[in-house]
Amino acid sequence: MAHKKSIRFFNNRQVRAVWDEGHSKWWFSAIDIVRAINNEEDYVKAGNYWRWLKKKLSDQGVQLVSVTHDFKFEAPDGKQRASDALDTQCVQTLAKNYPANRANNFLDWFTYSDTTIDGQSKKKAYDLFESGLLSTLEPGTVRCLQQIHAYIFGGLYDFAGQIRTKNISKGGFTFANAMHFPQILNEIEQMPETSFDEIVDKYVEMNVAHPFMEGNGRSTRIWLDLILKRSLKKCVDWSMIDKNDYLQAMRLSVTDSTTIKSLLIGALTVKINDRETFMKGIDYSYYYEEES
Repeated sequence: MAHKKSIRFFNNRQVRAVWDEGHSKWWFSAIDIVRAINNEEDYVKAGNYWRWLKKKLSDQGVQLVSVTHDFKFEAPDGKQRASDALDTQCVQTLAKNYPANRANNFLDWFTYSDTTIDGQSKKKAYDLFESGLLSTLEPGTVRCLQQIHAYIFGGLYDFAGQIRTKNISKGGFTFANAMHFPQILNEIEQMPETSFDEIVDKYVEMNVAHPFMEGNGRSTRIWLDLILKRSLKKCVDWSMIDKNDYLQAMRLSVTDSTTIKSLLIGALTVKINDRETFMKGIDYSYYYEEES
């Protein structure tokens, strides 16, 4: 049976989860949680620590009663293997009883992340897959991008779906002047989409324009995938692209799109209608936007 999956990130470590339809809740990988809290690179070491910690807490009378082996997570060798998983309540119990209070920051992140604008908009981005909206849009158009933005950020930002009228900058780079948007956005919309290079050039130009006050990257990556799906019958598996590599490539793309094209073409997949690929794409898209 296929399950809905989600990935969040703490200390730049994946915290994977699987949705339990029968009980309407998420189950989180226990080893991922240990890796995140300990900032441990080695998966085997994290697994050993988890087994030691589980026994230690049990001996102390702290029972993680929801530990289950019912769900599988991808192991380092790429195979799906059953692994201990914790529900939300037991994740919090584990964090509160973690040795030397080392999980305090993790607990703050875990309990707060779903109440933020990012957390709420991410849930709405997930919903795009089943909403039917994506199949009604005209890929490559400005209107399409506005509708994506409006869906994700509607009710969270009062400017959801609206082209900005103020000038903005980030990291010392000033994006396109809002006064010139009628011409700039029309020119981007008219850019061809018949080849991979043309599509990425169009994506880069829309990124430079940055037509919204917030949420540009998250909306434009979905927009890019829609163009790729229609024109090439492919999309990007964003989980194959490292965060720092992507951000560096996008910075360089302002004057040279070679690096971002290399990253994207290496991550193309034909799984254009696959739920897990889409959901992972949303997870990584939001991860790119997190402050390091």
